[in-house]
Amino acid sequence: MKVFAISDLHLDSTLSKPMDIFGPGWEGHWDKIRDDWRSKVGADDVVLLAGDLSWAMSLDEALPDIAEVGELPGDKFILRGNHDYWWSAIGKVRQSLPEGMHAVQNDCIRCGKLLVCGSRLWTIGSSAEEDVKIAEREFLRLTLSLDAMRKMREEGDKVVVMTHYPPFDATFADNRFTDLIATYAPDAVVYGHLHGKDARARLVVDKKGIPYYLTSCDLVGNKLVDILEV
Repeated sequence: MKVFAISDLHLDSTLSKPMDIFGPGWEGHWDKIRDDWRSKVGADDVVLLAGDLSWAMSLDEALPDIAEVGELPGDKFILRGNHDYWWSAIGKVRQSLPEGMHAVQNDCIRCGKLLVCGSRLWTIGSSAEEDVKIAEREFLRLTLSLDAMRKMREEGDKVVVMTHYPPFDATFADNRFTDLIATYAPDAVVYGHLHGKDARARLVVDKKGIPYYLTSCDLVGNKLVDILEV
């Protein structure tokens, strides 16, 4: 089983929010992603999608975008991003997903010998009162997810943590989020959220021997990122 990742697809079946207004890197981005996906992913492989799947404002409106992703090969694991306004109660989201598509929300899901866990997170390092409050809540949610993973983990399992926001600020310095993740010793972390040529970003950052992969589609050339093999 090969594990790939890509995030921030920002799909829009209503055609009301075309992404090419953000530059040539977004022109036909979904067609490029699908072509690359089909060339790499087999039925037994996994693709992780770390947030901002659709611009839809309601779950019903998001269903065509979800269906397009669901038709592609492999098992898919999705996580809520800051623009996934359509993501309602987790039970309703899971009931609406096609076969082979799984929603991760502050918990852990097994796929063979692969465990996928994670939470959305928030802006790291902001001193604004509201940001501090949300970051604290997300720290607790990430802890819940990692605890769930630890209870499920068996010998030989591979573990990937998904977040939408990067678990560090633009300096890439260690912090309590990366310290927390290191305590649970996952095999990899994937995240998205960052966009544009001016984003202070690195495609791979090593933290205490754990690779952190940035997977925002425009920054990875609209190609799936190879994470690991199980």
